[in-house]
Amino acid sequence: MSYVYVLCTVLLTVYGQLAIKWQVLEAGPFPADPAEKIQFLGRLLLNPWVLSAFAAALLASVSWMAAMTRLELSHAYPFMSLAFVLVMLCSAWFFSEPITPLKVAGIVLVVLGLVVGSQG
Repeated sequence: MSYVYVLCTVLLTVYGQLAIKWQVLEAGPFPADPAEKIQFLGRLLLNPWVLSAFAAALLASVSWMAAMTRLELSHAYPFMSLAFVLVMLCSAWFFSEPITPLKVAGIVLVVLGLVVGSQG
């Protein structure tokens, strides 16, 4: 069950990143005027999707706490790198962000680090 909590942490983290990116794209460019910046950020902070991303971050933290009751931090934390992999794949799918050979190489290194780091 501990790994289910880790997986929930990863998935909730990824959801939050994707939801915020989606809503920031919808909101448009960041204004130059300081007063407009405050209004822009205020609208984002009251946006239901952004609020759901904050709720996901809270739930991810609770899930992580549950995982920490059973797993060593040094064993569980490398699994958080799966968020990098999922965010890259989902950002390509949802936002048409390119997956370049360098990004793939980086993700391969992250996954290798996960495998090595989670041993023992």
